[in-house]
Amino acid sequence: MPTSPERAHEDTPLLADQPSYDNASPPDDSEASSEIPLADEPSTAKLVVTMGSVWVGVFLAALVDSTIIATLSAPISASFKSFTLLSWLATAYLIANAALQPLSGRLTDIFSRRAGLLFSNVFFCVGNLICGLAKSEWVIIFGRVIAGIGGGGLTAISTFVGSDLVPLRRRGLWQGFGNICFGLGSGLGGVFGGWINDTWGWRNAFLIQVPLVAISGIIVFFTVKVPVKEKEMSRIRRVDFLGSFALVASLVLLLLGLNSGGNIVPWKHPLVFLSLPLALVFFAAFIYVEDKVASEPVIPVRLLLDRTVLAGCLTNWFGTMSVFAILYFGPIYFQVRGYSATQAGARIVPQSIGTSVGSLGAGVIMRATGKYYWLNAVIQSIYVVAAVLITATFNRNTSEWLPIILFFLGGTGYGGMLTITLLALISAVDHEHQAVITSASYAFRSTGSTIGITVASAVFQNILKSGLWEKFGDRDGAADMIGRLRDSIDEIRNVPPQWKDEVLDTYMDALRGVWVATLVMGAATMMFSLAMREHVLHTNLARR
Repeated sequence: MPTSPERAHEDTPLLADQPSYDNASPPDDSEASSEIPLADEPSTAKLVVTMGSVWVGVFLAALVDSTIIATLSAPISASFKSFTLLSWLATAYLIANAALQPLSGRLTDIFSRRAGLLFSNVFFCVGNLICGLAKSEWVIIFGRVIAGIGGGGLTAISTFVGSDLVPLRRRGLWQGFGNICFGLGSGLGGVFGGWINDTWGWRNAFLIQVPLVAISGIIVFFTVKVPVKEKEMSRIRRVDFLGSFALVASLVLLLLGLNSGGNIVPWKHPLVFLSLPLALVFFAAFIYVEDKVASEPVIPVRLLLDRTVLAGCLTNWFGTMSVFAILYFGPIYFQVRGYSATQAGARIVPQSIGTSVGSLGAGVIMRATGKYYWLNAVIQSIYVVAAVLITATFNRNTSEWLPIILFFLGGTGYGGMLTITLLALISAVDHEHQAVITSASYAFRSTGSTIGITVASAVFQNILKSGLWEKFGDRDGAADMIGRLRDSIDEIRNVPPQWKDEVLDTYMDALRGVWVATLVMGAATMMFSLAMREHVLHTNLARR
């Protein structure tokens, strides 16, 4: 006998022919409203259609999220005559990611995955439009914030949809397919961004995405139909506004202070002294609200007391710090060596390929074995070895093939880590918490990426500044030349011939400091990942 929407239970098919909950009123039956609609596994055809539509947005978000802006950051900074803008181009986007992603799990539990994806597509489209039309550096930073809100939703919500529809045992495999889309976007982003910049200018790299994002939103509207958990109270009353505000304020203030100190303003500047303590105050308020006040907390903070959950989140945090530092300073390394933006972008493609291979490979192995602990140890070892070799071998004379191998290995380690920790996290909590704990891991990942770039930028700028002044401070015109060298890589071409070798050596010293920082972060990643416990990867959505 067919199950009515009012009596949805753990065997109710998610994609069955039943009234959509996206726009329906909450059911009157309080017993039914307390349950989460579970499903038998949908057919492969329906799963391909649904996930494929979501992954279109993931692909586009990956273009802007990582390698395209990594390749374009130097040309954009040079066009605005501000090399310090490089850090803001990355962190403005990633701060917005960090602010939205912790909210996306609970909000899409309430308002539906489809509504969240449509919201994200609109913001991502508008943000790219603003970036493409920006005439000042603060306008493009604002556009990156808007795009970051949308891009964060596109990547996080796609993961929720996959967890809604795919059992844990197969979840890693499908996450691997999703990461291939992300990896393809990341891989093409560097080449695409560099080619667009060299051919038509960096603005078109943003503008060309606007119609593509609009098409992605239309596809999502017609294909994503995942049931919503309903309750007797209205949806708006279920939103934890107080906790959401406290969390967003805490994250924004934290990342604003970290990115500004030593980069935009001195560490002793009032902006840093105010933002970092206030971030702690708002975070404490968030913990209190989530634990004592909120009826549906954005993140049930007591979940973080679980050893696997905390270890998995910290693994994402430090791992993403390390990878994004490499990802953003890799193109700078190649451009310092004399490569064009296009050539530099092409040389970090192996990292994206490795991410896809590592993610999919981990998914295949976990589907076959149902285990992940020892696989995690192997994956982490691969990444640490790659980080050690990057630190030891990257210089002005490094061979052409070595960076290709090392970036591929680093990407393999990172992709495997993402899939393994996702499965570890959602297997460690009840089904009702899988979206919010996934969004928590995205929050750690987003803040990690921002902190990683901030730390790497601070290391790079401080070593570069001190090295240049040490070598050239007593020469005529040194102050002006050093200022221009710190603001644009292109100025290397304009230094006096007798300066050039020493300038290049100083840049390499600064980059070596970045590689050492990434190695330390990678070692911390491995340490925390080994604290995760092995949990059962069930073969059905009901976890029986």
